Amino acid sequence: MKIAIQGEPGSFSHEAAMKLAPDGEIVSCPLSTDVFAAVKSRVAEAAVIPIENSLAGSVAEHFDLLLTHDVRVVRETLLRIRHNLIGLAGVATSEIERVFSHPVALAQCRSFFIAHPRMEAVPFYDTAGSVMQLMKLQNRRVAGIASAAAAEYYGAQILEAGIEDNPENFTRFFLVRRAAEAVTDPQANKISLSFSVENRPGSLVAALNELAKMGTNMTKIESRPVHGKPWEYIFFVDCQIHSAEEATRAVKALRPHCAMVKELGRYREAAD
Repeated sequence: MKIAIQGEPGSFSHEAAMKLAPDGEIVSCPLSTDVFAAVKSRVAEAAVIPIENSLAGSVAEHFDLLLTHDVRVVRETLLRIRHNLIGLAGVATSEIERVFSHPVALAQCRSFFIAHPRMEAVPFYDTAGSVMQLMKLQNRRVAGIASAAAAEYYGAQILEAGIEDNPENFTRFFLVRRAAEAVTDPQANKISLSFSVENRPGSLVAALNELAKMGTNMTKIESRPVHGKPWEYIFFVDCQIHSAEEATRAVKALRPHCAMVKELGRYREAAD
């Protein structure tokens, strides 16, 4: 199965994709919009996208793309994020002057940069891409921040391991497929939904009360602005479910209170 990811081989998305589909073939895309376009055009059969980080929060763009594309979430996984300072073989940490990586990765390593004031943090489009660039430049004064897998994939050296500020750093990833080809796991115990409510007092409370009355446990709620409609919002929720019937009832219960309801997927909650 060809799986689209944003970023280069060796990235955290690549690592997550291998957890979700060990025999998958990676299709690297420069942008998240390209990832969804690859699935839509059948260049890839599925995509793996980060949806939420335990420290940085939700990936807002991916919520928007899930809403606007005809795809379904079929699986999720959690990945422990370990950031490493990576350089050329034989280079010492003291030689490094510029460090490239994704802005989120740089932000999660602030204490390291405080301890190494000579190093300049330089935003880059991808963690693994920063290591790929490093190997092309062959500059001893340049390093990247990425996973151990990226260092191994590109033949670079880990100069400092585990440089993230907080070890409780996890990212949740979704495996998504075209809606027409998505097969729901019979052991699915979680559902992701998006909905909008009428612009009147109490409409959101009424919608959420319907879920509460069913005994459905809502584990996440996120709001996103509606493009082109200032001060109107789309809500994204995750709920634990005990059966397919409960999931169907939850969707039906929301409809009378909502202007729009879209089921994003039913899947098994990540246990790791």
